[in-house]
Amino acid sequence: MLTLSRKKGESLVINNNIEVTVLDIRGDQIKIGIAAPKEIPVYRKEIYLEIQESNKNSMNVDGMEALKNLF
Repeated sequence: MLTLSRKKGESLVINNNIEVTVLDIRGDQIKIGIAAPKEIPVYRKEIYLEIQESNKNSMNVDGMEALKNLF
């Protein structure tokens, strides 16, 4: 993992087209802004993990059996 220090108002650029800016720092909370192209999804990690779990659950054995029965 790359670790960088940034102050309020400073940014970093990822892959030439994603900019992450530190907007505010209050105690142990940091507010960041992310500017990315619309085709690049940006999720909070807990939401991303929920999506992954939901996708995994949708591919259950019963669903695969029903798909096999179509052929």
